Amino acid sequence: MEPCRNVHVLQAGFRILVDQQVWKIRDVLTLQAVMKCVGKDAPNALKRKLEMKALKELDRFSVVNSQRMFEVLATMNYRSVILLNECSKMVLGNIHGCPLKIMINILQSCKDLRYHNLDLFKGLADYVATTFDIWKFKKVLFLLISFENLGFQPVDLMDLFMKRILEEPESLNMKNIISILHIYSTLNHVYKCQNKEQFLEVMASALTGYLHCISSKNLLDAVYSFCLMNYFPLAPVDRLLQKNVISELLTSDDTGKNVHKLHILDTCLKLDDIVYHKDIDLSLPQLPQEPPSLPNAKVTEVLSSLLGGEGHFSKNVYLPPNYHIDFEIRMDTNRNQVLSPSDVDTTSVTDIQRVAVLCVPKSAYCLGSSHPRGFLAMKMRHLNAMGFRVILVNNWEMDKLEKEDAVTFLKTKIYSVEVLPAAAVNLQST
Repeated sequence: MEPCRNVHVLQAGFRILVDQQVWKIRDVLTLQAVMKCVGKDAPNALKRKLEMKALKELDRFSVVNSQRMFEVLATMNYRSVILLNECSKMVLGNIHGCPLKIMINILQSCKDLRYHNLDLFKGLADYVATTFDIWKFKKVLFLLISFENLGFQPVDLMDLFMKRILEEPESLNMKNIISILHIYSTLNHVYKCQNKEQFLEVMASALTGYLHCISSKNLLDAVYSFCLMNYFPLAPVDRLLQKNVISELLTSDDTGKNVHKLHILDTCLKLDDIVYHKDIDLSLPQLPQEPPSLPNAKVTEVLSSLLGGEGHFSKNVYLPPNYHIDFEIRMDTNRNQVLSPSDVDTTSVTDIQRVAVLCVPKSAYCLGSSHPRGFLAMKMRHLNAMGFRVILVNNWEMDKLEKEDAVTFLKTKIYSVEVLPAAAVNLQST
């Protein structure tokens, strides 16, 4: 019903009735229907009472009840971790034969509720991977879209799907090409795969076949995904760089997002190993400068203690195309000494090693792992191309360390003689 005064009165009356009668509900399906009807705007006290009633009935939950509870809680906008944990165990214990629609509904509800159960996600992905031959191309893609929305990288399933793409390139159409490129680039999956070159060539060839009818927005999205994967197919990039295409993108409703992606492309053309596009200069509007963010207070304190004062490092350094470095340190090339501003003035540029310290949130990694997502991997690749050595500091891990341990950690990172392997920085070798 459309919201109005009478509807609000009916809802209030229904919630009062539920509050009075909740303990008398005997059927689990009825309880779940009531919970959905109560909705997200119900008082938290009523939601908690319904949660307690559901917990009391847990031993009577069927597999269907457990599967449905995710959507019920999402409709209520109520994250009951204990209920979700118990239902997850029931779902995984009875995973065989679970319809794909149910799995996608569960994953969408988990996203809505910000419920990240890695055992559940891995169990669903492993089930589909072990029964991969029975699943249609389109259904697996829908599932991968759901995993990408959660930031979860199902490695084995993505490898199998990549193999199927190579075996059945005729399954690719314009819509799923855009989705597949987005999934694999965002989750930074292809750099370590044996078939990465063949995969990228097949995807580029399929995209090229649709250049005569693809929209400017979809073309930009596809090329941006290729940029994240450090791959630049000639025909799509040339098509995107045509003046009429750029003009259309700069006058569309999504101008801000389009400008950002075009700046990324422009940076890739200048910094990555793309011989045939080095001379192109895109005339783009300037990106709005983000307001200075407060640097990580603990890292600031630790660096000041370790390096002998804040004068020995820079904070909030901005580089094109709007790349942000939390802290910059300048050292001698042997990494034995941090240089002060006066030392930098008297030292040859070739004798200076620039160090970029990035304070990274969990969202920059794939869920539950230290695997960098596409944008972070590209940023690291570009910083390396600009001459930086990149140090990643995980915010949530740094917060747990005592100051002495934090100093030891950063000292080891800054003065380490180890070189970060190229595969850990790049999506592909340049």
